Amino acid sequence: MESFQAKLVAAATGSTLTALTMTPFDVVKTRLQTQPARPPPQLFPRPPPNTCCQPAHMPCVRNMSSLARPLVAEELVCVWDHGVFRTERVNGFYDAVKHVWRAEGVAGLWKGAGTTLLIGVPSSTCYMLAYDTLLHTVLPPLLPTPAFTPLLAGIIARSSLATALSPLELIRTNLQSTPLTPENPHTLRSVLTSVRGLVRDHGVRHLWRGLGPTLWRDVPFSGLYWASYEWWKGNFERRGHSGPPISFVSGAISGISAALVTSPFDMLKTRRQALLMSGSGGSAVSSTFPLIAQVIRTEGVSALFAGIGPRMAKIAPACGIMISCYEGIGKFLVKRDSD
Repeated sequence: MESFQAKLVAAATGSTLTALTMTPFDVVKTRLQTQPARPPPQLFPRPPPNTCCQPAHMPCVRNMSSLARPLVAEELVCVWDHGVFRTERVNGFYDAVKHVWRAEGVAGLWKGAGTTLLIGVPSSTCYMLAYDTLLHTVLPPLLPTPAFTPLLAGIIARSSLATALSPLELIRTNLQSTPLTPENPHTLRSVLTSVRGLVRDHGVRHLWRGLGPTLWRDVPFSGLYWASYEWWKGNFERRGHSGPPISFVSGAISGISAALVTSPFDMLKTRRQALLMSGSGGSAVSSTFPLIAQVIRTEGVSALFAGIGPRMAKIAPACGIMISCYEGIGKFLVKRDSD
């Protein structure tokens, strides 16, 4: 098999495995990032235990991410807890998994998987091939310092694809952000209907809202990831270690490091895209840095790292799977053909 074809097959295989295995982490991360800010405690005379604070004609309804839809009273559940009324929230990775599983079943954890495959496989395949071409063919004659080649190749490859695929990422985020309800099934059809409404009311450019935080997240992540990956892999190779396991370890370490730095922008990207689809995207703060300031002021610095647990848990194996498949399968197919 020709080298390019082998790399194409390897990239597609790696991105498919990554999409199928990592979607639950994306769902949980998105739910954690789009739930409302924690309200301040409000003291009331002590009612009977577990008394619902909704009006009598409104049932208590559990909803994990009301920010993803217009906020209405029926979507809140209030319970008496340690002397205060509170709205029910999810707290951390395992609590979010439990809520999704209980409310939507196992299938809820793979919500948006079809769209992830539709977007992620072609995107990741093109990204890997673009990076490889830039790294080995386009940039070396242009750069006097080879050490910066992986950094620049990653930045160029990711910024181009992130810009082109931003509307599809908007659809995927909103498929994952809100749990199913009888009134709002939140299927791909319903999300596409919302997208058509946005285009009709605001124009096509509105679908690129949230691109700023996406680029702030993806471009530094890609540059840092590839620079770190090539450094780790080179160190291992100088010590006589190579092969898919080394690629997996190098990719996982580099992915975790880059994810930690860019997590605040991941939260902002998710929040803006969810609010946009709820009809609240044109209100209040929309620019990246004013939005950061608002989140810190109203929710605290820790809110910028909402969902970091599932994101880190996803990125380490995802980066490892992707790069080890790309290098391992690609070399195997080329070697088998030459034999």
